[in-house]
Amino acid sequence: MLRIRCPVCGLRDETEFVYGGDATVRRPADGETDPDKWFDYVFLRGNPRGAHREYWHHALGCRQWLVVERDTLTHAIGAVAAARDAAGELQS
Repeated sequence: MLRIRCPVCGLRDETEFVYGGDATVRRPADGETDPDKWFDYVFLRGNPRGAHREYWHHALGCRQWLVVERDTLTHAIGAVAAARDAAGELQS
């Protein structure tokens, strides 16, 4: 089981969280009309090895969205930050 350190609630089990997707994917700009850019955004995802940033929602706790750095090979949690922080600085 993963243990995620929520910046608000502290260390919690993964069962309190819901995975929200890849935090490195960037949405195309408003007004973008190139269908290839939208296709890539909606359908194409990498399968990274190693440290990777992901969105997690603390659904059974403070209900905050978090950016979690997780190693996809070992599932070790490296750092966590509130998703609302524009700087995206992660804290261990």
